Amino acid sequence: MYRRPLQSALRTLFVNGNRGYGQEVCSVRALVSCRTRVSSPCLTTCRTLHSTPQLCNVNEKPQHTEEEVGAFTKLIEAMGFTGPLKYNKWVKNQDAALRMYTCCVERINYDDFFDKCSLPDTMNSWFLVAQLHVWMCMVRMRQEGREGKYMCRWLVHSMWEDVEQRSKIMGIDASHRKEGMKSMTETFYAAIFGYDEGALSDDCVLAAALWRNLFSRECEDPKQLELMVEYVRKQMQFIDALDGEDLMLTGEVKWRPLLEENAQSILKVATPTYNDTGL
Repeated sequence: MYRRPLQSALRTLFVNGNRGYGQEVCSVRALVSCRTRVSSPCLTTCRTLHSTPQLCNVNEKPQHTEEEVGAFTKLIEAMGFTGPLKYNKWVKNQDAALRMYTCCVERINYDDFFDKCSLPDTMNSWFLVAQLHVWMCMVRMRQEGREGKYMCRWLVHSMWEDVEQRSKIMGIDASHRKEGMKSMTETFYAAIFGYDEGALSDDCVLAAALWRNLFSRECEDPKQLELMVEYVRKQMQFIDALDGEDLMLTGEVKWRPLLEENAQSILKVATPTYNDTGL
């Protein structure tokens, strides 16, 4: 009984399949609704499916559209080559990524973190704090499309080069340095997944990620976790308000202090919008 309306709905779904993920979701929901209504013994007609190209987004600022590239382009970019990116833009992205990592290392008061979070003054503690700030920069740059993701790779590359150089300066031999780098690599990528989940979830999930990665499961003071959750939230809000073009060009990132009396004051005031008449 409902076979013909269902076939029509499926045909509409596949025709509109290339218009984006949001339209597919709307079409699927409408398809389920259509099938439910037609299968009812009280109704014999099916409403026309409607879709809209406008997607709802909680972020009001315009987002970069992902450029469609082939598999070969993605492969050579993953290997470190520029692909279709222009040479001058490629060099600027590398320089900006190096400056951004420098901001993660030189513009942070690590002594405050060691003191307030009861972390030992060791290279491993320094790395745990540094990787937290590198992750926040990566979250921000991933919003800038393919060039931002390319810049993230150079940001991580700069971090590993710095870690290796610091290990050599401390006199760690090659075998122990290799084992330490392997352990730090596993810690870093595990922390990224945990922090990403915490950033997209509530404060309890973020606190659990900080407890596992930053505190190495040894924090027993809830005030320390509360302090770090507040710090990460306000810091990501502040970085998100920075202009993406400036970050791609300069890589300059300023960090808020660990302790602040009024953390809400860091939020960027929303820019007023005007109509064609200037009102």
